[in-house]
Amino acid sequence: MVKEEKEENRGSVEFQVFSFTNKIRRLASHLELHKKVFSSERGIRRLLGKRRRLLAYLAKKNRVRYKKLIGQLNIREQ
Repeated sequence: MVKEEKEENRGSVEFQVFSFTNKIRRLASHLELHKKVFSSERGIRRLLGKRRRLLAYLAKKNRVRYKKLIGQLNIREQ
């Protein structure tokens, strides 16, 4: 996403999914190094659930925006 778009639409579904995806990727790289940190594993599961619910909402409300978002973030099979 473009930086101007991120700053303007912090409450949008797209921005929230974008920020959750960044956090998930950061925690995943942390878990690769530290395999026994269960609090990070729990945190990543919570973030995955939140992202999944937001994506389900977006897919129900606006399929075009959903397809565009998952294409940009490369998070699901298309």
